[in-house]
Amino acid sequence: MAENFDLQLIESCIKGDRASQKVVYDRLASRMLPLCMRYAGDNEQAMDILQDGFVTLFTQLKQYKGDGSFEGWARKIFVNTALMSLRKKDALKMSEDLDTIRGMKADTPSQSQNIGYKELMKLVMQLPAGFRTVFNLSVLEGYSHKEIGDLLGISESTSRTQLSRARTWLQNKIKELENV
Repeated sequence: MAENFDLQLIESCIKGDRASQKVVYDRLASRMLPLCMRYAGDNEQAMDILQDGFVTLFTQLKQYKGDGSFEGWARKIFVNTALMSLRKKDALKMSEDLDTIRGMKADTPSQSQNIGYKELMKLVMQLPAGFRTVFNLSVLEGYSHKEIGDLLGISESTSRTQLSRARTWLQNKIKELENV
């Protein structure tokens, strides 16, 4: 059964009812914008992804059969929209990320718990695009390295490496913040 979304509302959206589409937009936009921000890294690109995601969602709404969470189904659309946007901008080019990480050394994770969720998400948004994308897919979305590889057209080992480097980058940034 659809959580917070009754099937009549979804049916009305499929029929093109603008008021119903606005209700769906209002319920989902505040949840999907942070997801878009995590992939985009800046507000303008996130808003573009959000808009494109809703266009795709309303176009593909007939495919939702009422099995499982509607929000979960929608979330996949927004993740895929974000990935398509990054591909178009060639932001997933992993070679540029390797230059960014050069010179960083892996430290043991910080023992301090001084960094909060908001600060961590700001740091995630600063990750180089390839690192950020793999980090989001793995840590925040729960995709396996095989699934990430399939989505991004990279090997599982590249996915693992990118995640490891993203974690190293984040650890170094957290350490810098703690030393300030």
